[in-house]
Amino acid sequence: MFEPKTPFLAVDGIVRVWSGKRFKGIVLIERHYEPYGFALPGGFVEVGERVEEAVLREVKEETGLDAKIVKLLGVYSEPNRDPRFHVVSVVFVLDAEGEPKAGDDAKKVMVFPLEQIPFDKIVFDHAKILEDYLRCL
Repeated sequence: MFEPKTPFLAVDGIVRVWSGKRFKGIVLIERHYEPYGFALPGGFVEVGERVEEAVLREVKEETGLDAKIVKLLGVYSEPNRDPRFHVVSVVFVLDAEGEPKAGDDAKKVMVFPLEQIPFDKIVFDHAKILEDYLRCL
């Protein structure tokens, strides 16, 4: 049987948390598994699943938030962006209201105001993704 060798497909979400019209910050999860540190909520796309469905599912599983997709930020495909293996990620910007609660493989979940994002503790290429997002503001 032919077994294609391709990168893994993932999704990540820049989840903006609001309280009415007041912006509270960006959600980061503290990872329960290696590599340890903060990351955007996200995960792998399942077979038969659209990337839009996958990001909503992953955000819900890891943060408990029902989010809405605002836009596609971009596709990140640098082969060494994940130290475990080659992962291509489709990154979305999403909006949500409420208090996030850690679930799935998130040890903790926190909302950071933009000026307090801990860039030095962020894993994968998620600091670059956040910097790209901030440049687009």
